[in-house]
Amino acid sequence: MHTNSEKFLTTFTRIEKELKSMMSHEDAGFSRMVKILRDYNGIVKRYGDDLLEFAALRNAIVHNKIDMSYAIAEPHDSVVKRIEDIERELTQPEEVVPLFARKVYTFQETETLSSLLRVVHEKAFSKFPIYNGEDFKGLITQKGITNWIASNVETDELPTMETTLSEVLRFEERGNYKFIKSNTAVLEAVAFFREQIGRGIRLEALLITSNGQSTEKPAGIITAWDILEIP
Repeated sequence: MHTNSEKFLTTFTRIEKELKSMMSHEDAGFSRMVKILRDYNGIVKRYGDDLLEFAALRNAIVHNKIDMSYAIAEPHDSVVKRIEDIERELTQPEEVVPLFARKVYTFQETETLSSLLRVVHEKAFSKFPIYNGEDFKGLITQKGITNWIASNVETDELPTMETTLSEVLRFEERGNYKFIKSNTAVLEAVAFFREQIGRGIRLEALLITSNGQSTEKPAGIITAWDILEIP
């Protein structure tokens, strides 16, 4: 029967191996890898503090072993469970597909605002990719529609629902979307939203395609509201 220290060290070693696989050719110690990778990997960023604490505990166990079969300190059951849970998250992360796979309602920029608003009314959706043929042009949101209406009020012109979506798209903020691959980890998706908020930028949606390319058909969409439901 394995002791908690043995379980902890074995799991720690597997995590260390996983981190090394993310580091390309740079050779670094465990703590250094964590500090580097948390700037690029949403999962490492989320569990960075835990991983650094595990490194300190690992050193304490290894350096204070009385012999190969006896450790002077045994991690608590909760610590072992925590490191095992984080290892699973790193090596077998939940991906955005199938969790966020859904029908995405798209429109051509030559279509009218009235056609889009019908879908808003019927489906209660509020984010719509806009295309010119197969060429992605941008994302229309409720904010862009509101901005368009406000601009018409200021010019004393009567807004018409037959306005083309290309016209409405002019009132959207640039960079309010991001394309991601279908195998992106859910926690990576969460990190994208949080990073943008930290920069004072509102990311309206993540558009999911097979390889994260705008030329591919959307397989799903993630909004800020979806992210709020992720623990």
